Amino acid sequence: MKFGIIKERKNPPDRRVVFTPEELVRLQAEHKDAIVKVETSDIRIFTDEQYRDLGIEVTDDMTDCDVLFGVKEIPVGALIPNKKYFFFSHTIKMQPYNRKLLQAILDKNIELYDHETIVDANNRRLIGFGRYAGIVGAYNGFRGFGIKYDLFTLPKAETLKSKDDLIVRLKRQILPNIKIVLTGHGKVGMGAKEILDGMKIKQVSSDDFLNKKYSEPVYTQIDVLDYNKRLDGQKIDNKDFYKHPHDYTSDFERYTKVADMFIAGHFHGNGAPDILTREMLMAPDNKIQVVADISCDVDGPVACTIKASTIADPFFGYLPSEHKEVPYTHPASIMVMSVDNLPCELPKDASEGFGEMFMQHVIPAFFNNDKDGILQRAKMTENGKLTERFSYLQEYVEELGIKN
Repeated sequence: MKFGIIKERKNPPDRRVVFTPEELVRLQAEHKDAIVKVETSDIRIFTDEQYRDLGIEVTDDMTDCDVLFGVKEIPVGALIPNKKYFFFSHTIKMQPYNRKLLQAILDKNIELYDHETIVDANNRRLIGFGRYAGIVGAYNGFRGFGIKYDLFTLPKAETLKSKDDLIVRLKRQILPNIKIVLTGHGKVGMGAKEILDGMKIKQVSSDDFLNKKYSEPVYTQIDVLDYNKRLDGQKIDNKDFYKHPHDYTSDFERYTKVADMFIAGHFHGNGAPDILTREMLMAPDNKIQVVADISCDVDGPVACTIKASTIADPFFGYLPSEHKEVPYTHPASIMVMSVDNLPCELPKDASEGFGEMFMQHVIPAFFNNDKDGILQRAKMTENGKLTERFSYLQEYVEELGIKN
């Protein structure tokens, strides 16, 4: 089995990689039948020389590889027919901007395994960069808070080396007694929590957050039943919410009345109600003035996320009364951070963590006949067709004239 690490070709450049040089050495040591090679790249966080120094082949020609690993979407012209590919395709939610990519994958008889579709038997995601999105997103939220209120200036995360460096910089700042609400208990939410805990910000219960006043900064981490309620008033359980999202409406307004900052680290499923609405942000008693939307679903559940911002220009102002972008210096604006590629700001940490997860959960499946069904569940396309698990994308594909 020959594995290839491909060059990232999407703009803006992404310096992350699926496997560090050390992880590739480990892969070959643990699986004697594995051959690995790396496509030459001048942007990757680990240089060609770092791979070569550990005896790994670096080349321009990847056509003899069986399986190709990348991070972001691959330009259609760079796809090699009849290969197995792993990368974030951003097609599983029927994203319109990547229809042509999925069309090309089917036309070229490529087996696509999206990193987002690598799940266990209970449909829990096994790998991803979510932790690092949470870490950088929370840091950026505080950076934006300092800018908005002219309290302090933090360097960009991309200029620092690691999570520890981010925390060191944050701990030097003096915060007023603000309240921070954090949504999500997955990898993103828990990554953001690492920053809050690293800063020694006190965590409080949802009830205390809503009802008590504090003389120090505090945060609460809330789950779906904290910020959603059934339309009929019943309180059942999380499973009911995930199964019947249309029976719920947002109950987040009670947090907007007391929170100064919102860090959005939730996963928002199809059919779930919007969380932070324009009406909430327009309300006279809304207190939230800084939103760090790590999840970054544009025109989605967080009304002020009207665009994805960039690492180069991470902050913008949102004017609720007109539902439009304004300079973040506008006195009536809410400061929004909605960068959609946050882990790129910590490419070394993110790559190391990703590779460890991939080695643990995915690589063994190539050598144990996929005994746990990891590859089978993740496979989106095969023999020029969508697999049964992803057949719901058929209409999405056919909008471009493809019929399987």
